[in-house]
Amino acid sequence: MNWTQLGGSLAAVLLLAWIARLLKLGESRIADAETARRMAEEALSGFVARAALVGTNGAAALVLGNDGIALLKRHGAKVAVRRLGRPLWRRPSPEGVTIETGEKMFGAVLLYGVLPEDVDRLEAQLTLM
Repeated sequence: MNWTQLGGSLAAVLLLAWIARLLKLGESRIADAETARRMAEEALSGFVARAALVGTNGAAALVLGNDGIALLKRHGAKVAVRRLGRPLWRRPSPEGVTIETGEKMFGAVLLYGVLPEDVDRLEAQLTLM
């Protein structure tokens, strides 16, 4: 192997990484409430999103919809979504609020930086509809 091959290979890898970044491949961060609402509507058939709570680290979100609440969490390069029934099973933690899904494979989800009162307000809006 010579220096030209090594340099060419390195340049090709950097070019591919740059293209992947431009196309936002592998990006699964839940950036804001609008993104969370859009992701929930795309994942759940017939779900019309109304309001959302997003963790400050962008790893999870709760979305209030026309017929329930959706829980979103980052799962590798994708976002996994589950529809939850009421009442929400939650517990406060020092980092935020942990939502229990009742599914072994999906697991509990931490909404980082979200207060229990915020979750209570979101859940209360479901009864007003």
